[in-house]
Amino acid sequence: MPERTQSATDDRGEGFDAKIERLREVVVKLEAGSLSLEQSLAVFEQGVRLSREGAEILDAAERRVEILTRSEDGHERTIPFQTPGDE
Repeated sequence: MPERTQSATDDRGEGFDAKIERLREVVVKLEAGSLSLEQSLAVFEQGVRLSREGAEILDAAERRVEILTRSEDGHERTIPFQTPGDE
């Protein structure tokens, strides 16, 4: 039986794209320069948390891809990633 991996969402059901959008909002707030020091620190902490949570989702997706690309006999095989336009 394959190992279980975290899905592309977190415990609250928030996906990677939603986290990236929230992270963009954090950056906009910080770049505006209108927050107090305390507010800036709180928003920065939120951004760090979002960044870590997004990285965890990406790591889980990578593990899932690795599981899916194993051959039937259990040996791992490498499949090159192709971007659109690669021939």
